[in-house]
Amino acid sequence: MSALSVFTGPDGVARCAWCQSTPAYRHYHDSEWGMPVADDRTLFEKVCLEGFQCGLSWLTILNKREAFRAAFANFECEAVARFDEADVARLLENAGIVRHRAKIESTINNARRALELRAEAGSLAAFFWRYEPDAGEHARRGIVTETPESVALSKALKKRGWRFVGPTTIYALMQAMGLVNDHAPECAFREKVDAARQNFIRPRG
Repeated sequence: MSALSVFTGPDGVARCAWCQSTPAYRHYHDSEWGMPVADDRTLFEKVCLEGFQCGLSWLTILNKREAFRAAFANFECEAVARFDEADVARLLENAGIVRHRAKIESTINNARRALELRAEAGSLAAFFWRYEPDAGEHARRGIVTETPESVALSKALKKRGWRFVGPTTIYALMQAMGLVNDHAPECAFREKVDAARQNFIRPRG
């Protein structure tokens, strides 16, 4: 077992080292991270939150997630797409979220682009899952921060007008939403995610 890749918690369970700082982080790791997702609302939320994370830690965003949901209409694309300058001003006064104008405006823009993408591909999930890498090939890559697939998906989204969707941001999304299983080999939850991915029905447009 690599001391750099995992830690053993008070419950004696080996987990990925990045989640050891707080119980909330461990809960996110155990129950969400890497589990395959086909729900468009969840995918859109994660795209937006990954964008807000740029330059920050994911724990900062996770701690503010409920405030983000309240501020952004639970990340329902139709509702966020209707936000206007008054909403931007309101959000810039909201201390519960990350008050960054460009990221706020990006979220509103991306909601509009998400509606267009759903019309094009049938669903966000159907489009995103087109970029799932081969599991065996991905496993041989080791630790990376972007992949050819995340670069390709990033380019496809930028071409359609999305913002804050660089290759590294998109790769973090792919990790979180189960397009890849990047739990450490020694992590107790790697097999759980593998099983979920094997049983997962990939969305098709």
